[in-house]
Amino acid sequence: MAGDHKGKAPPQQPGIYALATPAGRSAVAVLRLSGLGVKAAVEALVGHLPAPRRAVLADLSDRPGDGTIGEVVDRGLCLWFPAPHSYTGEDVAEFHLHGGRATVAAMTEMLGRRGLRAAAPGEFTRRAFHNGKMDLTQAEAIADLVDAETSGQRRQALRQMEGGLGAQFEGWRQRLIAAMALTEAVLDFADEELPAGVEERVARELLLLRSDISSFLGVQGRGERLREGVRVAILGPPNAGKSSLLNVLAQRDAAIVSTVAGTTRDVIEVHLDLGGVPAILADTAGLRRAADALEAEGVRRATAWAGGADLKILVGAVGDWTALYTPEVRSVVSPGIIVVGNKSDLGPVPPVWDGLPVLPVSVRSGEGLEALIERLTDAVGRLAGESEAPQLTRARHREGLFDCIGAIDRALEGGEAELRAEELRIAAQALGRLTGRIDVEDVLDALFRTFCIGK
Repeated sequence: MAGDHKGKAPPQQPGIYALATPAGRSAVAVLRLSGLGVKAAVEALVGHLPAPRRAVLADLSDRPGDGTIGEVVDRGLCLWFPAPHSYTGEDVAEFHLHGGRATVAAMTEMLGRRGLRAAAPGEFTRRAFHNGKMDLTQAEAIADLVDAETSGQRRQALRQMEGGLGAQFEGWRQRLIAAMALTEAVLDFADEELPAGVEERVARELLLLRSDISSFLGVQGRGERLREGVRVAILGPPNAGKSSLLNVLAQRDAAIVSTVAGTTRDVIEVHLDLGGVPAILADTAGLRRAADALEAEGVRRATAWAGGADLKILVGAVGDWTALYTPEVRSVVSPGIIVVGNKSDLGPVPPVWDGLPVLPVSVRSGEGLEALIERLTDAVGRLAGESEAPQLTRARHREGLFDCIGAIDRALEGGEAELRAEELRIAAQALGRLTGRIDVEDVLDALFRTFCIGK
């Protein structure tokens, strides 16, 4: 569970260290330390304890404590962050070294002799969570910030690090706790006179809370798409130019292009940054009645990918426009689909197909590509655009809120007060798991394994 030490130093765990910069040859390498033994290690390697949060330049060597100085390993910077005013809440130090492998190896060997061990992935942030420096949603945001590949992902992670999402969950949990207290009062003082309408008051509050959570869920999805990427499927009949369109949008030869129909058999994915929003663009097999079992599997995979896509691009080709009217193509058409008329350099493109506007494009000449990219950028922005309001960013957030609503619904069904109280406890626990207010060791294990070493 996350603690709240109110500025007091928490009990420190055994000392750990990790390279906080990528392994290998580099100009600078940063070694991060936390926990028991860090203070003594700094004093031994630097020769004295630096002033807190001030970088000091020193010859780094192992000093046995008898006044002698061992071999100087490097001349670098040291920063000292005494508990509890540090990232983890424990004693923390950083050494900024020259980035040669031999230098890093010598430093870690000296730290090992001082009783420190190599950190596990995410162990620094896990300690920060346990020491009350952040809740679980903020810890997740740190992982998202490290993994961010677009400006939109970066900004969303920073907003979540500020604690808005955790505060939203905790506010709902406190309202549930208040309702639980009133329900427990009905149980504990059943033989005494209580104010009139206590149970009605609880029911009203639960209905309001359920409405608030349901409304929040109803407008969500954007945060998850922004974190994971908007799924965009390129669909259409064979030889319409789907693979060529993928290649030109990706600006590389990601898919094989051939005049032979049915060349693409599997789904080929590329990742794009569209206006700061990540997108996963997929080239799929041509949609038609399959000629053999292999092509049938390709069509099946294309249809399956289309079913899970957030956005679809339907590509038709000048000279073979009738291929868009097959049952296989029509089966993937849904609201919001973008219809592209490729090979516009070979002839006129119909302005409308099946009531939908057609965007003329020539992958060969580049005509219409800028307009298509603008249309795509606008579409993914609407699906996963940024919001200043708290956003759900993981499936477990959504699942926890649905669990909470389910328990509230069962409590509202009536029945014995003991059963209603138990359902409210279940609802509060569902919210508590989202922020780490209750035991969530299984969630912690899964989360922090995804962190990089040194974070």
